[in-house]
Amino acid sequence: MNRRRFIETTGLVTLGVLSGSLDLRAQTIARGKKLTILHTNDTHSNIDPFPMSHSKYPGMGGVAKRAALIEKIRSEEEHVLLLDSGDIFQGTPYFNKYHGVLEMKLMSALQYDASTMGNHDFDIGLDGFKKAQQHANFPFLCSNYDFNNTLLEGATLPHLILKKGGLRIGLFGVGVNLDGLAGKANYGGMNYLDPVQVANDTAKHLKEQRCDLIVCLSHLGFEYASNQVSDKVLAAQSSNIHLILGGHTHTFLEKPLFTENRDKQPVLINQTGWAGLFLGRIDIDFQRSLFRHEMLVV
Repeated sequence: MNRRRFIETTGLVTLGVLSGSLDLRAQTIARGKKLTILHTNDTHSNIDPFPMSHSKYPGMGGVAKRAALIEKIRSEEEHVLLLDSGDIFQGTPYFNKYHGVLEMKLMSALQYDASTMGNHDFDIGLDGFKKAQQHANFPFLCSNYDFNNTLLEGATLPHLILKKGGLRIGLFGVGVNLDGLAGKANYGGMNYLDPVQVANDTAKHLKEQRCDLIVCLSHLGFEYASNQVSDKVLAAQSSNIHLILGGHTHTFLEKPLFTENRDKQPVLINQTGWAGLFLGRIDIDFQRSLFRHEMLVV
C-alpha cells in the first residue's frame, strides 16, 4: 500500500452545513482561532510498525511514527485535541506480556486528552483494566457503562468539558453492548445503559453547560445489516451532537460521513480503521469558515 494522504477540503459551504447545529457564539469567542481534532480507534496493542514483508500494510503504523506526526501537528497548531475511541487492548504479544500497562504509558506520553472503552478493553476484567489505568494520565469517558458498585466505580467519567482557544468542547463516550463480546466475568456488575438515550441526555446537558462543540467518542460500530445500534443509527436518533468519532468495526473512511440527526441538523461521523495505521484530523477554522479533514497515513 503506497503512502497516501486523503484530504477533504471545503470552505463556507461545509462549515455552513455544520454550523447549522453549532453554537455560533463560538465564532465570536474564538475569532481567529482554529481547533484541530486528532483521533484514533482500535489500536489493539500495535506498538511497532507492521513488518516490511506485510502483504497489505508494509512498514505502516507504529506508536513512534504516530508520536512524531502528532508532535509535528502540535508544533504547527495552537489548539489541538487528541482523542481515542476504544479497543486499546488486545492484538499483539505486548498486551499478553504487559497487560495494558504499556499501552496506557504510551498514550500518556502522546498526551491523549481522553478515550472511551472498547469491548477488548475488558479482556483482562475490571481489575486488570484498573491496574493498567493507574498508568494513564488521561480520562476514560464511559457514559452508558454504569460502574457503580464495581471495581471501576469512580474510575471513569460520564462526560468532560475542555476549553481550547475560547471554545468549550463537550466530550462523552458510548460503548457497545458487551453481551457476547466479552466474558460476563470480565464486566460483571456493570450496568449497560441504552446508548441513544444516554447520548441524548448527555449532549443536552453539555449544551446546557454552554458547550460550543459536542463530540461523542463511540465504540458502537459504524453500521450493521441488522437493527443493532451503530454510529449511523445514533446520529439519526440524536440531538445536539456535532461529531461522532467511532470505533469497533475497524471502518476506514476516506472522508467523514455527513448525515442528519432527528432535528434535521448535520452530524459528522468518522472512523480511522484499526491498528494505528491512520490518524484522523479534523480542523475547524471559525474565522475563515473553513472545515478540513485529513486521513493521515502513519
